Amino acid sequence: MRIPRPPLRLVAAVLGGLFLIEFVALAIDPVDRGAWLLENVLVILSVGVLVATGRRFPLSRLSYTLIFLFLCFHEIGSHYTYSLVPYDAWSRSLLGFSIDESLGFERNHFDRSLHFAYGLLLAYPVREFYVRVVDARGAWGYVLPLGFVMSTSMIYELIEWWAAVIFGGELGAAYLGTQGDIWDAHWDMSLASLGAIMAMATTLAINASLRRDFAREWHESLSVKSDKPLGEEALAELLEPDPPPGQ
Repeated sequence: MRIPRPPLRLVAAVLGGLFLIEFVALAIDPVDRGAWLLENVLVILSVGVLVATGRRFPLSRLSYTLIFLFLCFHEIGSHYTYSLVPYDAWSRSLLGFSIDESLGFERNHFDRSLHFAYGLLLAYPVREFYVRVVDARGAWGYVLPLGFVMSTSMIYELIEWWAAVIFGGELGAAYLGTQGDIWDAHWDMSLASLGAIMAMATTLAINASLRRDFAREWHESLSVKSDKPLGEEALAELLEPDPPPGQ
């Protein structure tokens, strides 16, 4: 079965244009301008990297779409601040019921849904990088993206903490967005990890069912590539003087 594939540059251009429209629209009169600026520093840097590397290292249509979806959700959170996104009011107005009441939520959960989306939507683009650049094969093509999501999720929580300490006051509280939950950072990291696990599990299941060399590549990725130990053995080799010329 041949899957229809529109031109890659066209897909990237359309997604980029749509995101730019949303970005500009939601940049107008955000709830907290300072928090909006803090939330979009990494977005601007990330988009800049994607644009700068797009010609030499274009991602797949799927990866660009997943990144686009995550950034779109993020811009909604940065406009309202994550703890004030009125998703429940939208649900009442459009669907006629309260999401919070139906699920028993006692806080605004938009921030946690975005941390879950971080793992779910971005683990595959990260996998594409590891496979194409690092040449990660077999098990490592699934483990390394998961590790990346988990570690960067932890780093982001540290950045939030540092920003809250540095800026303090209402801006720091708005950026941190714990809503009084002392376990907020733990929840965020756990949900990002869960999203990444689901994404990688889905990718693994598809590859296992469709790739004929899946088992062989998996086995080879876990085999020992060198029987020489590292540590002090490698250090000793590095410290050994170079042999005289001609020997």
